[in-house]
Amino acid sequence: MDLQFNVAQLLKEPIGGTRQYEIDTTYESEGLVVRSPLIGRVKLLNTGRSILVKGVFQLTVELVCSRCLTPFLQHLDFSVEEEFLPTIPVGGMAPVVKEEEDVDEDLFIDAHQILHLEETVRQYILLNIPVHPLCRPDCKGLCPICGQNLNEGTCNCREEEVDPRWAVLMDLSKKE
Repeated sequence: MDLQFNVAQLLKEPIGGTRQYEIDTTYESEGLVVRSPLIGRVKLLNTGRSILVKGVFQLTVELVCSRCLTPFLQHLDFSVEEEFLPTIPVGGMAPVVKEEEDVDEDLFIDAHQILHLEETVRQYILLNIPVHPLCRPDCKGLCPICGQNLNEGTCNCREEEVDPRWAVLMDLSKKE
């Protein structure tokens, strides 16, 4: 996966120095079925204190519908914007002491001045996956009695007898 960037020269440049990269790489993540390459653009900006990363990405993953349990493909478009801090002094930038900063450990540039974007992209992908994925907005789900996928057809289950105390409410719902 090509989500590592050597930022040694960018860190030595004056404030406002930039680099841009096109991303087209295979992407793998444990627990996630990826069905397309990760495609996008990344811009790295020297802020004088850090490297600001802005990027836009797209990816297709396979999910399971939360109603009918059918696998389906979901296209994800997402943006990334994070600040990566150096851990060693470079070109006038003071190093950041990890213990003093309230920053995720994955948002530090390593001692070899390599910016690792893999974990950040993984987190943004997970944030963009729907909590209750649906194969389609009008998914009918499964029959609660026999488990038939109601998108594929009706089942032969008969309606359960209703408690007589709820019968009045059932009559109201049938009038509408």
